[in-house]
Amino acid sequence: MLKGMSIRISGKVQGVWYRGSTQQKAQSLDLAGWVKNEGDGSVRIHAFGDEECLQQLLAWCYAGPKHAQVKEVEHDSIPYEEHVGFTIQRI
Repeated sequence: MLKGMSIRISGKVQGVWYRGSTQQKAQSLDLAGWVKNEGDGSVRIHAFGDEECLQQLLAWCYAGPKHAQVKEVEHDSIPYEEHVGFTIQRI
């Protein structure tokens, strides 16, 4: 069953290639959706796909890319939406 997840990552997560590496990870898991920087310095992800793959993405978010310093990861289930691919949204 296809599901949706909203994830907010805070800490040193902007300027460390978090969005680009999230896109690569999501694509490797065959997830759709988007990632974007938020004005408060956090990163927001909306991902859609298989529940097991969503959980793998969530687990990855706690570390992120090499130079990230993740302080907090918040997540919630959201209704499934159709998306083509996984994109980086610009502010």
